[in-house]
Amino acid sequence: MKDAKPEVLLLSGGPDAERAVSLDGARAVEAALTGDGWPVHHHVIDTPSLAEIRAMPGAVVFPLLHGRWGEGGPLQDLLEADGRPYIGCGPRAARLAMDKVASKCEALALRQPVTVTCIFDPRDERCPLALPVVVKPVHEGSTVGLWVCTTPDEWHTARDATAAAGKPCMVEPFVAGRELTVGVVAGRALPIIEIIPKSGLYDYEAKYTRDDTRYIVEPDLPAPLARDLTRWSFALAERIGALDIARVDWRLDEDGRPWLLEINTMPGFTSHSLVPMAAAHPRGGAMDLAALAETLIRRALARVGARPAQEATA
Repeated sequence: MKDAKPEVLLLSGGPDAERAVSLDGARAVEAALTGDGWPVHHHVIDTPSLAEIRAMPGAVVFPLLHGRWGEGGPLQDLLEADGRPYIGCGPRAARLAMDKVASKCEALALRQPVTVTCIFDPRDERCPLALPVVVKPVHEGSTVGLWVCTTPDEWHTARDATAAAGKPCMVEPFVAGRELTVGVVAGRALPIIEIIPKSGLYDYEAKYTRDDTRYIVEPDLPAPLARDLTRWSFALAERIGALDIARVDWRLDEDGRPWLLEINTMPGFTSHSLVPMAAAHPRGGAMDLAALAETLIRRALARVGARPAQEATA
């Protein structure tokens, strides 16, 4: 049939802490695409084998998962072996972005502003940096496992909990100030969004379960700063290899200086999520969720056979 839309294999779930966010976003994407005439096969997965993925129908894969397994490389390894076009970056870029220390090193190589960062050592009783600090897993998103420590007692509580969790963690200075984010979609930077949580910390609940967080698209910023944040965000996504879709998070300190927080290669698609919010803005292309998803699908289909060799793992 002329102009028939290819079947989409939409994957959600996974074994990581952000499974519920994945499921919520995938339901929204499924409804948007089917409402626009796209045939969608939505599969909720845990950690399927390559044979199981190959048995799932669809001409193009939309892996809407978050966290270390679904967003950080292992699923991308399977999708590379599967051979169908898929949305998002390849395994190498996924691993670089998921590793907050590695991605900060990539930003540093671009001469972008990053704070000093220490690898957490559970054998050390003393905090390696002056308080206040943030303690967080190297390979998690959505502030899962994050601690803000302003006192020695808070540091010891965070230290004990982090040591018990047994995951690679990092310590960095806590930067008080404004929280900003820049999305990248299909090789183009989206408008800046400022995030203003009511509690002062943009934690998991503020992101996904409460409705009291304020979002300002194109906030009042000095023009040179806005240009730098946009340019730096795009450059980091390009260097890592995440130009299909990415979101780069920044903190603006009380003196107006920006500091990189992290880059995400599969941002959320829930009603609270920031990339769909920026894409819906007139300067972001005025794309509703269906148009945003279609843009990503078309980009993946156009890339058939053209993914850079360095994207695949050995």
